[in-house]
Amino acid sequence: MFSVDNISSGYGSTQVLRGVTLNVEDSSIVAILGRNGVGKTTLLKTIIGLVPITTGKISINNVNLTHLPAHQRVRRGISYVPQGREIFASLSVRENIISGQYGRKKSDDTSIEWLLDIFPMLKPKLNERSDRLSGGQQQQLAIARALASRPKILLLDEPSDGIQPSIVLEITQKLKEINILFGTTIILVEQNLEVVQSLAQHVYIMVKGEIIDSIGTDKLTFDSPILREHLGV
Repeated sequence: MFSVDNISSGYGSTQVLRGVTLNVEDSSIVAILGRNGVGKTTLLKTIIGLVPITTGKISINNVNLTHLPAHQRVRRGISYVPQGREIFASLSVRENIISGQYGRKKSDDTSIEWLLDIFPMLKPKLNERSDRLSGGQQQQLAIARALASRPKILLLDEPSDGIQPSIVLEITQKLKEINILFGTTIILVEQNLEVVQSLAQHVYIMVKGEIIDSIGTDKLTFDSPILREHLGV
């Protein structure tokens, strides 16, 4: 069980999150929905340790991560794919993937072949600069880099952003595969409702830095009252 218990955080004197609580079952996929600017990205950054917590607690299986720096949270099993991918543009595909292994324990296998089995399109491009890849290829590389630490929990911020529909479908299928094969828990921020419906079992609605409601994805439709009220869908 991954737990976010009553956390608040922000930037300097500006508070963004206000008492957010999530409880995410192992090997599940949940989505965070909300309008732009309500704190979804801040929530993911707070979980990974890039934004400091002012109150509350973050834990995995009752192990408290609240005051650990980001690299220690990676070692405890959390990995993060930011919006816009943020790959190392001047490094090769191989070097980007290897950089994701630095948070792992030294006793772990350092092979990247298993990642190339999941993302075979990266294999012929291993020695190419990463900024020469298409947007969809860069997103797959960003996910592969995050998986290189073998996380228990994968945080994804808008993975479909700026990617053509056919590649969005492919990435969605890859995320399903990762969840099933490795039991990876996925916490997803995403505006594309088709992606959310395809991937997530549960959806949390965020408004002004607070989780104000939740719904099972089986009850989520484009004309859901909860979406009309809080997302303007």
